[in-house]
Amino acid sequence: MTSIERTVTVSFRHQVHFTENAFDPANTLIRDVIAEDKERSQHKALVVIDEALAQSQPTLAKEIETYFARHESVVTLVCPPLIMEGGERTKNSYFHVSEIQSQIDKHHIDRHSYIFAVGGGALLDMVGLAAATAHRGVRLIRLPTTTLSQDDSGVGVKNGINAFGKKNFIGTFAVPYAVINDFKLLESLPPRDKRAGYVEAVKVALIRDREFFERIERDAAKLAEFQPEPMKRLIYRSAELHLNHIANSGDPFEMGSARPLDFGHWAAHKLEQLSEYRIRHGEAVAIGIALDVIYSRKVGFLSATAANRILNLLEALGYELFASELLHVDSDNSLIVIRGLEEFREHLGGQLTVTMLKDIGIGFEVHEIDFNKMVEAIYELEKRHAEKQLRLQKAIG
Repeated sequence: MTSIERTVTVSFRHQVHFTENAFDPANTLIRDVIAEDKERSQHKALVVIDEALAQSQPTLAKEIETYFARHESVVTLVCPPLIMEGGERTKNSYFHVSEIQSQIDKHHIDRHSYIFAVGGGALLDMVGLAAATAHRGVRLIRLPTTTLSQDDSGVGVKNGINAFGKKNFIGTFAVPYAVINDFKLLESLPPRDKRAGYVEAVKVALIRDREFFERIERDAAKLAEFQPEPMKRLIYRSAELHLNHIANSGDPFEMGSARPLDFGHWAAHKLEQLSEYRIRHGEAVAIGIALDVIYSRKVGFLSATAANRILNLLEALGYELFASELLHVDSDNSLIVIRGLEEFREHLGGQLTVTMLKDIGIGFEVHEIDFNKMVEAIYELEKRHAEKQLRLQKAIG
């Protein structure tokens, strides 16, 4: 028997642009990004808009049509923007993926055409899966419209939908052609969604950049009030750190067992599922980070001082650090959330690899979890929450 073996090297350009009023005809960023593509002089585009965004910004669809009409020498909109359901519900079946693929077929969108996804992280995930699998890959341009998608998920290289009770069970790795972060698209968000992305900035600061964490601490009161300049700083630096990891970690498509950018996520994903997605992703990640911070302190990885700083910052930004779903039990009276550890390992394959903290700005990997200590951490979060509620009641009374 003989064998042939070659190393295949593929490089990707991953570009993230920051702007305001991307669909103002005077703003040529979108046109210029497409004009860089010299495969053709004129391109087709299909636009998908998050339904909640379309409702909160009712002129947006028309603005998009006007933009493409002004720049049709470079790119033609093949039909009015498609308005599709966003939020986690859009990821809970394959229906919407198929719907987009049928439009790709109907309008003869090919591998040198463009699909624009304008919405929150869930819509970007779903549209990204449709784009990555139609013709084995249609060019995708993301316009994230939540803080969470602008500073984390929207600048990533993953797409997916949920299946078999597991988050992102079906998905792909595909580098988008471009990401365009338009700060103006955040203005109509309710406070809950404006806050959601802060936790991913805290997360990446905790494992990568102490100085960034301290900046978030200094800006916490302003961020809690959603002041624009601190929000812009947070989004930019968080996106930069996430992009740096994708480009420089040596494992952008997660072929190994380590996934440091998912610090706090093993519990978060399970909490989302247990709550039937009543708990939003950012809210679940805040609880997951708090849980792993307390665990890191309990087993001697992290100082009590550092742990308190982290928990206090999360609360100052407006996050609740406990949910009743943490205490849900199965028929054996075991905490169901703990199953998230095995599901996390299974999702990656290989050995269990979970990121914990040695200090603010220093994450490291562990391959074993002391389950008793983790359960203790859950009950400590419950106690902390109860004490906070009591203080609030006394203050009101």
